[in-house]
Amino acid sequence: MLPRAISLGVILLLVSRISFATPQKQVWKSVQFAIVKFNDEAPKSWNIYHTEKKGLLLVHLWKRYLLVDMKEQEAYEIDPQTVKPHGEDVEWSLDDKPERPMETPDWKTKDLRTMELVKFRLGKDGHFLEMQLPLLVNGKPAY
Repeated sequence: MLPRAISLGVILLLVSRISFATPQKQVWKSVQFAIVKFNDEAPKSWNIYHTEKKGLLLVHLWKRYLLVDMKEQEAYEIDPQTVKPHGEDVEWSLDDKPERPMETPDWKTKDLRTMELVKFRLGKDGHFLEMQLPLLVNGKPAY
C-alpha cells in the first residue's frame, strides 16, 4: 500500500510541475478608440491590445510588437513569433516578456480630458511612438 501511495505522489508531483512549466497564454483584446502615431504620422498597420491587468498594453506596429507598461514607463520588444492571432484579438503570455526593457527616453504623458496622450522615444536616438488612449468618464485610464 505504501509503495503505491509513493508512486501516486510522484506522478502527481510530475503532473503539477508540467502544468506550471507551460506558459499560460492570455487573450489580449483590441483597444477601441485609440490613436497611434509613429514619428507624428499614422502607421499603415497598427493595433493596441489590452488584458484585464490595467496599465499593460501590447502594441502592434507593422510586424513588430511592443509590451508597454504604463505604470513603470517601460517598453519591451516582443518576439512576434510568440504572439498568435485569435480572431480580432491575440494570444500572448507575460512569461515571454524579456528581462530588460528597451531604452525609452523622453516619456511624456498628458491628460486630454477624454484621452490620455503617451509619447516616448524608442531607444536613445530612435523614433517616437505616440498613443492616445481613451479615459473613463471619471478620468481614469480605461485600459
